[in-house]
Order: sequence, then structure tokens, then C-alpha cells
Amino acid sequence: MTSIDPAPDASSLAFLSGGGELGALMRDLDWASTALGPAEGWTANLKITAGIVLRSPVAMVLLWGEKGIMIYNDAFAAFSRDRHPMMLGMKVRQAWPEVAGFNDNVLKVGLAGGTLSYRDQELTLNLDGASGAVWLNLDYAPVLDENGRSVGVLAVVVETTGAVQAVRQGRAETERLQQLFAQAPGFMAMLGGPEHVFELVNPAYEQLIGHRKVEGQPVRAALPEIVNQGFIDILDRVFESGQAYTGKAIKIGLQRTVDGPVEERFVDFVYQPIIGGDGKVSGIFVEGYDVTDRVHGEAHLRLLMNELNHRLKNTLATVRAIARQTLQGSGPMEVAREALSARISALSRAQNVLTSRNWQGSDIRDVVASAIAPHSDSADTRFSITGPSVSLSPRAALSLSLALHELATNAAKYGALSTNAGRVEITWSLAGNPEPRLDLEWQEHGGPPVALPSSKGFGTKLIERGLANELDAVVSLEYPPAGFVLKMSAGMASLQERSEASSE
Repeated sequence: MTSIDPAPDASSLAFLSGGGELGALMRDLDWASTALGPAEGWTANLKITAGIVLRSPVAMVLLWGEKGIMIYNDAFAAFSRDRHPMMLGMKVRQAWPEVAGFNDNVLKVGLAGGTLSYRDQELTLNLDGASGAVWLNLDYAPVLDENGRSVGVLAVVVETTGAVQAVRQGRAETERLQQLFAQAPGFMAMLGGPEHVFELVNPAYEQLIGHRKVEGQPVRAALPEIVNQGFIDILDRVFESGQAYTGKAIKIGLQRTVDGPVEERFVDFVYQPIIGGDGKVSGIFVEGYDVTDRVHGEAHLRLLMNELNHRLKNTLATVRAIARQTLQGSGPMEVAREALSARISALSRAQNVLTSRNWQGSDIRDVVASAIAPHSDSADTRFSITGPSVSLSPRAALSLSLALHELATNAAKYGALSTNAGRVEITWSLAGNPEPRLDLEWQEHGGPPVALPSSKGFGTKLIERGLANELDAVVSLEYPPAGFVLKMSAGMASLQERSEASSE
């Protein structure tokens, strides 16, 4: 009669009950084929520890013995993806070959009675057929037998991949925003709390305020010079009301250098309230542009328009006077027409010189060169020009240009420029102290003999009256036989003073 082995006592596997899917798998697994042997014969501390692992809601894995035989729970199975269920009862080195060295160290330390703890530990694992980085919080502790000897290692595994990636993504986004913040063409600042504490400023804001270190300080302390300029009152209203404020071309005084003067700047800006998660204002975002150059440019444009209007009226008056006098005293109409055209052309050339300098005046050398241009040659053999750089006001430049044109025209008709050998010297110098004067001389050489004219034509009157009346100059006309000479002496104050339109 064949003997029948009695069925195993179900109570000997009671530690596997309540262990979820893994408890059922462990009951069905042929443990006799593993290094642990039949589950019924396991030591008490192995059964107790396995029961704790199976019932834990947190991913846990038990590495038993020197080979690290794996017993784990449902939570660890979910983490292991396609590695489950094949690795149940497997040596840890075989189950996770890509991190064999890491687990070898875990077993070495744990079986020696030591503990290990890692936070956001990065490991490269093969899961679901793909290799990739995962981040884990890992805690390892030894499992002791009744004699206090370590016989296994218990691991608690918490995957933090999502959290780490979220933090890194947030950090990358923050860095990207900081780069945009730093590279923004306009100035920006973040102010926190009701005291408007600087939390962050970009380089453009630092440049605006003179590169002062203001982060961590309230606006009132960081920029004391603006306390009485109304800006803090505006910040207070924005913080209290939650309503943004926009300013256009607002003047602000900033002490941009230590112990330096308060500099006037102009800014376009927006104070935008920052609303926190509770719906309340937590700070203010400041954004704007330094528009000082634009404001000054617009002011200069208005000045130029006023100057243009003033100059246009003066020019028309000059043209009318030239036309009237020319037509009255130039004989036949054709002669008068040519004289009028030449004088208006001279006036136009003088206007061009001034326009090239934005009507800020011009250098006397440019005025002289423009006036004599129709009568000079490419080699500059007809004229000798000598003198220092002297800035003339627009009024002085126009008057001198017209006078020089008349001198050159007369020289071409009757004087040195009417012969091939004739030439003209134009010299000027500065003299006088404390009230400097400009002394200018026009001297002709190599022309026909000169005699004192019996009467003064319009050109001569234009020279004398234009220089004397417009420039408050002392003018003398000399007629030695060797060549005509004009001498002019005028105070620099009258030569450089601005017109009323320019000084507004």
C-alpha cells in the first residue's frame, strides 16, 4: 500500500495571507527550487520580515542572505514594471544587472550590520524595454536573527522621478525666466510686501540707478533720493488697490554715483501688482524704459522747429532785402537776375552748412569754404585760408557767408580773381582779454590796380551793413593799388550768441 505524505499545514504559510497579489504569488511559488528552500521551513524572523514587507503600502524589498534573494510587495512590483514577476525569489544581482555594483555595496554594508540612506538617488534602469534615469529615495536596514547577526537587508523604496523632474523643470524654467529678465532691453524689478523690498533687479535697472546693490532692501532705504518724489506713494496705492499704474516720460531724480549730484532722468514704466494664491497682492512687478534720450531728442526737435520757424522768417526777410536792393541798383534786368540768383545761392550754401550741424552753429572754416566755393579751384591755388577753429552762431554764419560771397563776386568781376595770377588771402585770429575778439582780414593780390570807387554799390553796402549791423563788428574797406583789403573785428560774444528761438 502506497503511503501518502500529509498535506502541509496551512498555518505554516499564514504569514503570506493578506499580502495582496504578491502574497498569492508567493503561496504558489515553488520555493524549494530557490536558495531559500520551502517556505514552510523558513526561519521565524524571515517569515515575520516577509509578512511585514507584503503588508506595507510602501514599496519594500527584502534581500535575504549573502545572495540577496528578493522578496517584495505589490508596491515594489508596480515600480519594477516588466521585471515582475520573474525576479521574485531571484538573486538581486541577476534581477538588476545594470546596478549590480550598487546592490553589491548595499549587501556588503547591510550584512555587516550597517544602514544606508539615499535621497533622490539617480540610477539608470531598464524598465519596460527602455533604459532611462530614475530617481529614488532609498533606505536600507539590516535584518537580525535571534543572535543579533545580520542575515538580510530590508529596503524601503520611494520613487521621486516625477518630483525631481518637476523641480528640475521648474528650475530650468526659472533660469530661463531669469535669463529673459536679465536680457530684457527695459529695466525690471520685483518688489515684495508692503514695504516694497527689492527681491530681484535686472542689469538695465542696475544701470538706471547707478549699479547700486539694492536687493533685500526696501525702496525707501535703497533709493532715499526718491522718497519725496511721489513714487513710493504710487507703489503704496498699487499695493493697496491691486490696480496697475502706468507712467509716461516721468521725471525722476537719481543719485547714480556716491556723493554725486542727483541726475535728472525720464522713464516710461508700469507698476503691476503681483497677486498671490490667496488672491491678495504680495508684491509689485516694475517694468519700464529709460527714455531720457528720447525726451531730450523731442525737446531738441521742438527747439529745431522753433529755430527753423525763426530762421525761415529771417531768411525770407533777408531774401526780400537782397531782392529789393539788387533790383533797384543792378542796371539791366538780366544783370539783376544773375546777381540775385548768385546771392540767393550763397545764402543757400550757408543754410546747408548750418543744417549739417543741426543749426547748432558752424565752424568759421566751413563757412568760409562754402562761401568761396564757386570761385575756388580743385587745387586751392586761388585762395589761402588760415586761422584757428572758431564756432559761430547761425546768425553770424549767415551774415559772414553773405559778406564773403559779395567779396568773392567783386573780386571775380573787378579784383584779384579777374586775372589768372590773382589770389586772395583770408586770415583770422583771436585776440583780446578778457573780452576776446575775432579779427578777420580779406586781402587780394595779383589783380588789376585798385582805386577808390566813386560810389558804393549794393554789394559793398551789404558787406558793410551786414557785418556791422548783424555782428556788431568794426569794418574797414581799404583800396591800396596792390589789392583790395577788408578788415573786420567783432566781439566773440556777438558771434556766438544764440537767437531767441534757440535759447527758449
